[in-house]
Amino acid sequence: MKYLLISFLFFVHCSAQAAWHSRYESTMGTRVGVELWHDDEVQAERIMAEVMAEMTRINQTMSPYIESSELSEVNRQAADNPVAVSLELFALLSKAQRFSVLSEGAFDISFASVGYQYDYRAQQRPDKDALAAGAYRIDYRQVQLDPELQTVKFGRQGMRIDLGGIAKGHAVDLGIAVLQKHGVKHGLVNAGGDTRLLGDRRGRPWVVGVKDPRVEDKQAVLLPLVDEAISTSGDYERYFEEDGVRYHHILNPMTGDSAREVQSVTVLAPDSTTADALSTTVFVLGVERGLALVESMANVEAIIIDNQRKMHYSSDLAPPE
Repeated sequence: MKYLLISFLFFVHCSAQAAWHSRYESTMGTRVGVELWHDDEVQAERIMAEVMAEMTRINQTMSPYIESSELSEVNRQAADNPVAVSLELFALLSKAQRFSVLSEGAFDISFASVGYQYDYRAQQRPDKDALAAGAYRIDYRQVQLDPELQTVKFGRQGMRIDLGGIAKGHAVDLGIAVLQKHGVKHGLVNAGGDTRLLGDRRGRPWVVGVKDPRVEDKQAVLLPLVDEAISTSGDYERYFEEDGVRYHHILNPMTGDSAREVQSVTVLAPDSTTADALSTTVFVLGVERGLALVESMANVEAIIIDNQRKMHYSSDLAPPE
């Protein structure tokens, strides 16, 4: 009886230590975070540190703003010679190409051939001639991938690539993989507008807000979610206005100018890499073509707020009339 009593007290003590743990830092040009339920605070801290280390590693590898990154090396060399890259980067470039083909070029990592000429803090944009010259260099078909040699080659001089529309989603998926490796059943990983949820919130769904693109600190809609990835792309993240026109970071690859048919797009998908790429893609495609693409894909849903602030839903999310 004494042994059973001690065992019961030990069990109660351990259970009482179970709690939510969270950690947030700045990397990848945004605020990234991890939250999880765990019964061991020390172990929880170790797991969260591992997630953050993975986020930092991806930033060091794939940031176009870090001179020593693998992506920066590609941008410096690939117009002249094929550049051998890591398996991870090659795989992500291959995924980006598949989204480009799927969207007929609405998703195109070579948008950076113009994108680097925008400085949203300084409110600077390329002039007409620079825009035309840069737009000519935007063409995903000129990002030549050799799967046998694992190399990248640019087909035009002056081309650049940027993984801003897919790398954060990739990082979030790897962060979730860290949680899963350690047996975490309830948690989330977030990087800016990209979030992936692991399980539920201890018997209740996670409730995720979709930001109103024109009203600070207001949610346009709340979504109860379980085991889902969600990504929002909006014209309010990096932008400036000039003569009543909003210039923001989501560029239409066909023109090199900001896409302006919608204000924000939120995509739900099984994984964050897919959700991240598709939220950018649908933003560029606009309401009609964007929803058509979403409806053609299994386990993908979207909410679009157009430039008149009207909300549009894919079929499974549409509220009852």
